[in-house]
Amino acid sequence: MTISWTRKSDENLLDTRLCDLGLTLNATKIQKEVELLWRDLANRGFAFRPHVWLSDCWFCPDGVPGFAIPFYLVHPRLMRLEKAYMLEFDGNTSESRMKLLRHETAHALANAYRLHLKQSWRRRFGRASKAYPESYLPRPYSRNHVLHLDNWYAQSHPAEDWAETFAVWLDPNSRWRERYRDWPALKKLIYVDTLMKEIAGRTPPVRSKKQVDSINTLRITLREYFAEKQTRLQQNLPCFHEQQLRQIFPASVSHKNERAAHFIRRLRREAINTVSRWTSESRYRINLTIEDMIHRCEDMNLHASRDKEATKTALIASLVMLYMGSLRSGMSRLAI
Repeated sequence: MTISWTRKSDENLLDTRLCDLGLTLNATKIQKEVELLWRDLANRGFAFRPHVWLSDCWFCPDGVPGFAIPFYLVHPRLMRLEKAYMLEFDGNTSESRMKLLRHETAHALANAYRLHLKQSWRRRFGRASKAYPESYLPRPYSRNHVLHLDNWYAQSHPAEDWAETFAVWLDPNSRWRERYRDWPALKKLIYVDTLMKEIAGRTPPVRSKKQVDSINTLRITLREYFAEKQTRLQQNLPCFHEQQLRQIFPASVSHKNERAAHFIRRLRREAINTVSRWTSESRYRINLTIEDMIHRCEDMNLHASRDKEATKTALIASLVMLYMGSLRSGMSRLAI
């Protein structure tokens, strides 16, 4: 008799193919959240409902009036495994899942009603056919775009500007007229409000139920899935120069001073959480930078100063500045 994958060890589970996990959305927490999304659409007068399916990440294919949801969100064991290997995952709270569901619904709805082809849409958001860049340079203080997902995602591409604006508009608790009252972004929200009233009751011209890269067709193993994600995040990793490390850990070699490598290891979790919160950078990437710091501090035989608080502040501030510098260099990568 075949043993259920839920009873396998993590090591054995990694060799299971995604298509063999037998996952569905039925009777899951996220299925209930999808139904809540549909209710929000119904309250706005829409007959349209995006169809959803499980795949390896969040995405809405071009021309398809539906979107994919990451497979790991339907089972606690898979969410724990995702966090163990990636240190985080998209949709780890009900609030974040609803944000992502509204965002992807915007893409699906635009496909269903072919909104990208409207001249009025292009005047507000630009051309959806514009090539997606590998990275983008956000302007954190710009008020021309709404704030919804992390990394000022509305600034990354016209289609994402649309999706983020629609997501804010659809959220029944966003209070967007008040929140964006003095922002140029309000004009886009008003446009969405007007356009949605025009099309809400109409049957969409595109009604395909196509599912791209459905979980049942993905033959890679979990081990291969994690290896691919980690390899992608290892690209263009920012690291410290030797002089920067000596500024953070300026103490001379002494048995009274803690070794810098040991000091960093003790503060690793706090540093990852703080830097991620301030920069919205991937925890996995921050951890790789910290690993590099540890090895180089060992090679250079660096020690922390006896003022632990000052050293901790210098360490975390330097990490934040390193990743903010990466952000200013256009290293925020498109992901959704």
